[in-house]
Amino acid sequence: MEAFLTSTVTVALAEIGDKTQLLSLLLVAKYRKKTAIIVGILAATLINHFISAWFGQWAVAWLPEAYASLVVAVSFIVIGLWVLIPDKLDDDEANCGGYGAFVATFILFFLAEIGDKTQVATVVLGAQYASVFWVTLGTTVGMLLANVPVVMLGDKIMRHVPLHIVRYCAAAVFIVLGLIGVWWSF
Repeated sequence: MEAFLTSTVTVALAEIGDKTQLLSLLLVAKYRKKTAIIVGILAATLINHFISAWFGQWAVAWLPEAYASLVVAVSFIVIGLWVLIPDKLDDDEANCGGYGAFVATFILFFLAEIGDKTQVATVVLGAQYASVFWVTLGTTVGMLLANVPVVMLGDKIMRHVPLHIVRYCAAAVFIVLGLIGVWWSF
């Protein structure tokens, strides 16, 4: 249960102000099919984050045990610093031709997550916990918690949420967790 809760909170925080939230706004503006967009986000995230969590678990098996917890802790600090950098949605990522809302969302979300901070966080969480299932489920729920309100309420939320303050708080959480992990590693 700890893997699920930590994964949920970690990705929900990392996702604030992320390019996939901007992508959610763009998709709603273009297609206006909220259910198809949400299902596309769900499907893309499940597949992408399953692969990422599995990779994290596989990779940590190759690290000496003495270094694994330190690598995970430092990774949290790096992700915290990365959260401070605002994301921009590239025009190339926002173009998906004439596909319907579900297919466009699935493809764009899957591609946008490759190398993204939430994917890196999922790899780290996969390395930290022994359960690919709970990490994948938690990170997917975190992604949905961050993006479904954007899909449902769109620009109404974006006008009232001071993203820079939320981004600083999210970064602080990651950095503090990383520092605690570094402390426990020694």
